[in-house]
Amino acid sequence: MADILYNTSAVLALIAIILAAWRLLKGPNVADRVVALDVMTIISISLIVYVASIAQRVIYLDVAMVYALISFIGVVAIARYLERGL
Repeated sequence: MADILYNTSAVLALIAIILAAWRLLKGPNVADRVVALDVMTIISISLIVYVASIAQRVIYLDVAMVYALISFIGVVAIARYLERGL
């Protein structure tokens, strides 16, 4: 039963990445594109955690944490640039 839930959540995450990529390409302004990119990074972090769970490798969780920190710093930098410039 748990395997069905894991696989269903992975498929839903992949569909969500496709929809976010569409918003990234078709976004009417820069802020929408930044939000879509942030959504894509959050979903990819959840997919990395999914792979860590399936492969039973703890090191992938460290990779996901570092990726989350870099993503957060990047989004904050872009937000500062859009708001008033660096």
